[in-house]
Amino acid sequence: MSAENHDPLAGFDTVVHAPNRLRICALLDTAGEAEFGLVQQQLALSASALSKHVTVLMDAGYVEQRKAVRDTRQRVWLRLTRRGRVAYQGHLAALRAIVGPTDPPV
Repeated sequence: MSAENHDPLAGFDTVVHAPNRLRICALLDTAGEAEFGLVQQQLALSASALSKHVTVLMDAGYVEQRKAVRDTRQRVWLRLTRRGRVAYQGHLAALRAIVGPTDPPV
């Protein structure tokens, strides 16, 4: 692999970078899969705001949803796709490259 293909800034992803989309990706990366209402509650977003951000992530192929009935109600579960996980991890690497190494506390 050449040095030009290993540029950590190449992973910077404007789709993921928006603060709420970054938070959604972080939550789903940790949780694996989460119910829409839980994501909404954890991130303190309105349903419409969350829906808009999830739609952008879905259009990019980064998030997929699964609908299921639970407690007699239709629920929507969200999860990162493999592509979304790669994009999120690449974006984190790019952000770390931008801010540089942090010195450990003395």
